[in-house]
Amino acid sequence: MPSLASIVLPSSPRLRRWLLPWLLAVAALANLAYPMYVHYDFSHSLDTRSYLRMASGRFDSVNVTRRYRVLVPAAAAAVAAPVSQVYAHIWPQRPAGQWPLRFAFYLVNSLLLGAAGACWFNTARQAGAAPTAAALAMLAVLSSRWAEYAAGLPLTDSLYLLVFGLGYYAVRRGPGSGWAVVLALALGPLAKESFLFLVPWLLWFGRPALGWPRQLLALAGGLVLLFITHQVIDSRLAISADQSVSNALSHLDNFSYSFHRVASFKGLGELLSIFGLFTFIPLLAFIRQQRSAIITTGLFSTFGSAEISFLAVVAAHMLLSGDLGRMGYLATPVFCTLLALTFTQWRRLIPV
Repeated sequence: MPSLASIVLPSSPRLRRWLLPWLLAVAALANLAYPMYVHYDFSHSLDTRSYLRMASGRFDSVNVTRRYRVLVPAAAAAVAAPVSQVYAHIWPQRPAGQWPLRFAFYLVNSLLLGAAGACWFNTARQAGAAPTAAALAMLAVLSSRWAEYAAGLPLTDSLYLLVFGLGYYAVRRGPGSGWAVVLALALGPLAKESFLFLVPWLLWFGRPALGWPRQLLALAGGLVLLFITHQVIDSRLAISADQSVSNALSHLDNFSYSFHRVASFKGLGELLSIFGLFTFIPLLAFIRQQRSAIITTGLFSTFGSAEISFLAVVAAHMLLSGDLGRMGYLATPVFCTLLALTFTQWRRLIPV
């Protein structure tokens, strides 16, 4: 008689490697992000109000910084259409209006961020982490407040986190992961304009996964989609493309502000709050065994120029945006791998 697992779970090992961590991540996010979706005060959040307007088909008062990130709002609008038919029957105490759309964002973002979590899990496994340790590390980083924001609110961070997760997974996996590079390069330009900073990193370190000709073809496809999106929205609003250029240049003013903020106690606290107390676990393991060969051969020996330059790309995002914690969460793929390796070697690192 077949077991329950064989009936419920897919037979393909590759599909199970992705489906199980995705389901685990989505289940965790659905719990963690639900209070954020229900109780968040939108009155002081221009970002969320802008994306709600975009999902409603209104682009006229949306800042140029967010105006072309249409994929997540479009997906939320598609999900909200059937949801709105039954929402009032399930939650009659909530007034009609934007509640179905907010729920659609919560659903879409949880699914997308869950996919990013599956990327983090499988990346940690490629680095040598045990399955249980990789799952525990994935859940640890998903407990961050920035994951709750990304999943529970009308934002587009979930897609950009997925793009970064796909890129780092492809670099770790190498041959056989070209599909991840294609997805990252095709979705990246529409996910966030600062994806430009990740492109050279992907082109260089993603070569074992996908050669330059195919990478450039995938990037061209993403840029064509971005160009079409710009043309459609700009023609609809009767504006010129000069706004996008001037807006991009204006972000350079954030460098000075971000540098001063990093140097402050408040900025340092914001950085440490990205992953909370989990930040100290690899650090404590390193201090405990700093003279041991375990550290050299186990934890940090698998990290090199790819990780250093990846973190440099994240740092550029932080300095340009001025939002240190939110952009710092883009470093999750590397930190999750490090945390998973620490959990894997816990018995060797911390003898009991």
